[in-house]
This record gives sequence, C-alpha cells and structure tokens, in this order.
Amino acid sequence: MSTPGWVESVIWWQVYPLGFGGAENEALPVAEGAEAPVHHRLPGPQWLDYLVELGCNGLALGPIFASQSHGYDTVDLLRIDPRLGDDGDFDALVQGCHERGIRVLLDGVFNHVGRGHPQFTAALEQGLGSEPAAWFHLTDTDGVLAAQNFEGEDQLVVLNHQAPAVIAHVTAVMNHWLDRGIDGWRLDAAYALPPEFWATVLPAVRERHPDVWIVGEVIHGPYLEYLETSTLDSITEYELWKATWSSINDPNFWELEHTLGRHNELLERFRPLTFIGNHDVTRIASQLSDVRHLPHALAVLMFVGGVPSIYYGDEQGFLGVKEQRLGGDDAIRPAFPATPADLPATGWETYHLHQRMISIRRRHPWLGGVTSTTGHLTNDQLALSAADPDTGTRLVLLLNLAEDEAQFPVGDESITVVEQSDGSSADRGRVAGSGWAVVSVSP
Repeated sequence: MSTPGWVESVIWWQVYPLGFGGAENEALPVAEGAEAPVHHRLPGPQWLDYLVELGCNGLALGPIFASQSHGYDTVDLLRIDPRLGDDGDFDALVQGCHERGIRVLLDGVFNHVGRGHPQFTAALEQGLGSEPAAWFHLTDTDGVLAAQNFEGEDQLVVLNHQAPAVIAHVTAVMNHWLDRGIDGWRLDAAYALPPEFWATVLPAVRERHPDVWIVGEVIHGPYLEYLETSTLDSITEYELWKATWSSINDPNFWELEHTLGRHNELLERFRPLTFIGNHDVTRIASQLSDVRHLPHALAVLMFVGGVPSIYYGDEQGFLGVKEQRLGGDDAIRPAFPATPADLPATGWETYHLHQRMISIRRRHPWLGGVTSTTGHLTNDQLALSAADPDTGTRLVLLLNLAEDEAQFPVGDESITVVEQSDGSSADRGRVAGSGWAVVSVSP
C-alpha cells in the first residue's frame, strides 16, 4: 500500500460540525421558492489556532453537506449545509487551515442519502424504470414503491452502487471538493458498500489528485481483505479502540497485547486511523471506569503506529455517553463556545496532558510507522517498546494500573525519561501507582 508522504506526520482533530456549532437538529423549513437562511458556524480561526496549539495539524470534519437532520441523511453533496455556512465560509476555512499547515479531511456519505434527496423524490414520482429509480434499490408492491434502507433507518435510503450514474456522481463529488482544496476523504459506512465500488471510483479520483488520502469506516471484519479489494489507503481501527479501554477497565493488558499483535500485521501494509474517541462512541473519559487511567489510553494512542485522531472535547476531558435511542448521540456531539477562552477552566489540565502526549509523537515521528513489541506484561502492568529504524534508539511505554508502585525490569540499560506521571522515577524503572512513563533507551 502507498501512503501520501504528508500522512506520516498528520494528527487529526476530529470535529462534528453540526454539534460543534450548535446547529438546529433539523434543517430549517423554507418557503417554496425561497433559499434557506445561512448561519456561519464552521470552525473559525480561533479554533484552528487552538488545534495547532494542541499539537495537531489535521482537521477532520464530520458531515458538512446539506442534509435533513444529523448530516448523514444528505440531500445535496455539492452544497454546504446552510446551518453551517456557505461556499465562502468553506473556502475561508480551507485557506485558514492551509495557511497554518493544517490538512483537511471531509466526511463522505456515499452509502445512502436522505429521503428528501432530489433523485429519490423524483424516483418516487416517476416510478420503476425511470432514470432516477436506477439510483436506488426499489420494489413495487401494489403500486407502492419501497426502498432499501440503511440498518433499519427508514430515513436513510441506500444507493445502488452498481448504477453508472451513482458511480459517476460519487466520483464527481469527491473530485469537486478535492479541487476546492481538501486533502482527503473519510468514507462513512464504507463497510456497507461492496469494496469493488471503491475500486471502480478511486482510480479516477487519484489520477486527478495523486496526493489524496482516503480512509474508510470499517468497524469489524477482515480489514486487510476489504482494504486490498477496495484499494482504500486506510481504515478505522475499531478493534484497537475497543481493546484499549476494555483492557484498562478490566484490567487485562493481555487483551491489548493480543490486539497489538494483529495491529502490527496491519502496520506492515498500511497506517490505520487510530482513535480513542469519535462521534459515534461514548467519550473516553466516560468509557473508562477510573478517570485516572485516561493518560494510559492516550499514551497507547500516541505510542503505537498509525494515524492518530483526537475527537473534539476529549482533549478537555468532556464526558458523554452514547445511547441507543433517538437523540442518543447528542451527549457526545456537544456545542463548543465561541472561543477557547470560554471553555470550562476544569478542562485545561487534560488539554495540557494531550499536549505532552502529542509532543512525544512530534519528537519521535517514526512512531507512526513502526510496530511495537511487548516486554513486561501482567494484568495491570505493560511495557511496550518501539525502535527508531534509523538510529536504533528504543522508546518504551510503561503503564501501571495498580494502586501500588510498579518496578519494571531495566537491567543495565541506560534510560532517559521522555515523559512520566507525577511520583514516578522511570529512569530506575519505577512507575507510581496508576502511573505511566515513556523512556528512551540508547542502543
């Protein structure tokens, strides 16, 4: 697999724009013949500076295109949702990002559309056999048309990915926004599409934009098989996400060690998108049974190979539990204030922790592309090691979930502390109770 060079150093700050900007839950009603009022809610310059100060250099945006409600029921993939802004706002955002060295990733919802999509309403009006009907999987029962929906959601109508018109439309949409300056695409629900669809679409996208990075949302299943057939550049590493928090909660670092073995196999082929929080899962500060172990989860994210992503608010220690009900995502997709200065004072300690952890990755960029090996391992203690391929210098991540101080074996090695928790003496292999450390070991 080939990865664009810029991906090797990118760390994303992921934002769900409709929530971030405090947008209405549903598109505002508009009188016939009128245009929807535009609200300017895309992240402004103050948040781009906040992103850079955090240590990130990528802005991964959730859905920004015109939709009926939450952004995933799209009605126009070529228009900015007026609840968020307009073309001028988008161009200003991309320009502001690139002036600061920030890459931009958009969320492409290409598996399904909202029932209000013009092609779908036209299909219902014109019936089976019509040109718009070819875009969808429709059945006619006694004159009533029914459409295939996505995972039981009647408002999400699945596209017919074998239809030439759909293939052409998705290709055109991807190229349109790349032409406008974005750097890559996250493909929503990629796992639900036949991988052959992407293998058909992406050559024309890459021919026009050879430096593009395309990551698919894949939750489970044979990651490598899907990646190779689809020709995507990367996939979302949900397996590592789950193993990180559950091995800390149990505690059972054996689970994480097993998963890292599988993760290393992926790293031999490509760089997965890694995360401990996103717009679809309970926030990490709520997921962990002991918030003192938040640094441990963050340390795993920043230490192991891959392309890391920080979900907006996690860097401030935001809480939020995802619930399986209507509106069950609201708690994990909150509004941000007008400026960083308006954030609660209680979150800045966690922000500074993120800066420290991200700094480790920045000072040792080779971490993103190497595999890790396990040294010391018990239920509640773990030592992970990774080596600089150029110098041979090793970094070792030491994690201790126990209440008591842990003594990690160091032998006669010369150790330099890179970062450590309060109370630790990691240069002598000692890590405080519920503590952590990253040390450097010279060859």
